[in-house]
Amino acid sequence: MLRLTGKFLLVAAVIGAAFAIAAAQEKKISRAQLPPAVEQTVAKESTGATIKGFAMEIEKGQKFYELSLLVNGRTRDILMDKTGAIVEVEEEVAFDSLPPNVQEGIKSAAGRGTIGVVESLSKNGQILAYEAHVKTGKKRSEIKVGPNGEKAR
Repeated sequence: MLRLTGKFLLVAAVIGAAFAIAAAQEKKISRAQLPPAVEQTVAKESTGATIKGFAMEIEKGQKFYELSLLVNGRTRDILMDKTGAIVEVEEEVAFDSLPPNVQEGIKSAAGRGTIGVVESLSKNGQILAYEAHVKTGKKRSEIKVGPNGEKAR
């Protein structure tokens, strides 16, 4: 009996974890579904850009809104809280525009993989990290390095 209870608890934990992960995932929404404060930030930040779409997600009980843009041929995603305050910006950058130490950090982390899109991650106008999409054989992954090319935590 104790054994079945242990298995049951394990299954319940796995199902609970799956729901927690699903809850943190993005849900596509329309512009009309944005709160007025978020809409004001969207109007300001999208000037001169092409809007690709909107999403809403809940992380640790807090609701966030994401604006996906295309600016000068590069992607730019802006994460905002319900007040319209910008929380984080992910912006596509050219690999060769990165400082040499960041390029080396990404190459080192990618190993033999092929480096694809690279994005800067910033908060309050300060770059916190760089993310690179890497393809190794048929496997796709994402690696992250710090603002100076160091291995990100």
